[in-house]
Amino acid sequence: MLPNKLNDMQDKLEQIKKEFIESIHRMTNRAGLEELVTKYVGRKGILTQAMRQVKEIAHEERPRIGKLANDIREEVERMVKTARQKFGDTAEAVVFDATVPGERKNLGHVHPLTIIQYQLEDIFRQMGFMVLDGPEVESEYYNFTALNIPADHPARDTQDTFWLRDGNLLRTHTSPVQVRALQKHGAPFRGIVPGRVFRYEATDASHEHTFHQMEGLMVDRDISIGNLVAVMKALLQNIFNTTVDVRLRPGFFPFVEPGFELDIKCLICHGTGCPVCKRTGWVELIPCGLVHPAVLRAGNVDPEIFSGFAFGLGLSRLVMMKYGIDDIRLLMSGDLRFINQF
Repeated sequence: MLPNKLNDMQDKLEQIKKEFIESIHRMTNRAGLEELVTKYVGRKGILTQAMRQVKEIAHEERPRIGKLANDIREEVERMVKTARQKFGDTAEAVVFDATVPGERKNLGHVHPLTIIQYQLEDIFRQMGFMVLDGPEVESEYYNFTALNIPADHPARDTQDTFWLRDGNLLRTHTSPVQVRALQKHGAPFRGIVPGRVFRYEATDASHEHTFHQMEGLMVDRDISIGNLVAVMKALLQNIFNTTVDVRLRPGFFPFVEPGFELDIKCLICHGTGCPVCKRTGWVELIPCGLVHPAVLRAGNVDPEIFSGFAFGLGLSRLVMMKYGIDDIRLLMSGDLRFINQF
């Protein structure tokens, strides 16, 4: 930088210092002080911009001008600190108005599906069950084949499926975790698996393409239907806090033998008939049965030594019964008018 330009930079820094001192002495309130600070030493402040120009000075003169700029900035900062102490430590002390109404923040809360899931987890933990999880994107082997549903089995036709290009699929039930859990933990075993499942089907008041289930599995020596019924009754009594009318009727599921449908009397219409129960007065709630030997073998468990029961609880339908919800589609609608009731 030429000598005259060097002098210009020195004069510029001294002028900035003089103007700042005159301005800060005229300050009468904290708000004005903060505006002055921003004007001079903010990110785009006058002094800040001038200090950035120091690098344009010749190398041999740069230390002297740089020291001058730093000295001025330090003096400015000392004067600002003194002025802030004069006007108060915080800007809020000046601008806060206690008479202005506050802003109420909307707080989130737990979804009804999650409320029931947590209650079920507590109930089953008290009975010695583990709480497990499994992948929502599942392989054909675990979703079907390992559950005694080979490729040519007609049971696959009842579960219209979202297939992926890599050959995997969105799981149609939480049952795949049965085999995964047995392979990992062996027998004896007690566990539940809450989770989201997917089916490609038409939606109505009691059917949805995305819904929630809770799988349950107990494997040990000498497990019978009596153990299954006892656990189911304990579950329903705890979740509804009352005695619930149930019925057990034969049902076919490839991964259990024998298989049953456990129905409860509709708590929406109390058995008189409504869209939720398809005008029958009963709601299919818990498909269940004794674990098929093929499933035990797929989980590396000897069916000659161990037996067990499994159930698939319709978690979404249980929520509907618990809270008197007459349309399953409301659960996944995202409508806050619905969700905020819980």
